[in-house]
Amino acid sequence: MEKIRLLKRKFLNKLMLFLSLLAALYGLFWLFWILGVLFFNGFKHLSIELFTQDAGPPGLNIGGLRHAFVGHLIITILSTIIGIPIGLFAGIYYAEYGRNSKFFYVLKNITDVMVSTPSIIMGAVMYALLVIPLKHFNALAGALALAMLMVPVICVTTYEMLILVPFTLREAAYALGAYKWQIIKDIVLRSAKVGILTGIILGVARISGETAPLLFTAFSNNYLSFDIFKPMASLTVTIFNYTMSPYEYWHNQAWAASFCLTFFILILSLIAKFLIHYGNIFKNKR
Repeated sequence: MEKIRLLKRKFLNKLMLFLSLLAALYGLFWLFWILGVLFFNGFKHLSIELFTQDAGPPGLNIGGLRHAFVGHLIITILSTIIGIPIGLFAGIYYAEYGRNSKFFYVLKNITDVMVSTPSIIMGAVMYALLVIPLKHFNALAGALALAMLMVPVICVTTYEMLILVPFTLREAAYALGAYKWQIIKDIVLRSAKVGILTGIILGVARISGETAPLLFTAFSNNYLSFDIFKPMASLTVTIFNYTMSPYEYWHNQAWAASFCLTFFILILSLIAKFLIHYGNIFKNKR
């Protein structure tokens, strides 16, 4: 009886491993198929004009996406400047000051909900707060919408990294007469800097591919603009508009822009993985 039970357990174990392997291969097949199609159709349409010229007239095979690349860079940098300090300081407050308070649990639950909030909701909120009062679309509203999407990711990552720092390090610093802000700056943040930086990179990677918030806020245009209080082009919205157009030249440019955007996000994700891996190796050596 015991032998039969052991054989049954081994059979079920191998069956579940086989089914898990099939599920993993199924997901990887579609992932690499999408990336392969994107690489094949996007790489062949890359050109110098794509990065150096603005959009041409509809129906003519001229022009590029310089206005979209510059606008996307401006919006992303602005949202990063806004989102990183807010998320970082919120995570520090959660881990170091309000860890056991009721107010902390309320804020932490709200933050956890915001992590999974659909991006279009944030775009609608910023549309009501900044677009309607100003009576026109503007890049600042888009940057704020993306920043609010970035804040929960950075906040949760910072909090999780800081609570992993042993409390004995804080006690040792207190015994030496250090102030709390000195402990946070010189000990806690320094110990968790790799994980925090990884969360920041992942937050930037997330907002880099968002389209819905920008449709509600920054909208788009067909010329190079640096005014954040006016509509501004972005790669994601331009890809959406070009894909919906009837012009093959615009379709080709949408493929090329998609390839560039995907490659950029892939680079950020690889940097995050690199920091996690080699950061852990460095800590183990110490």
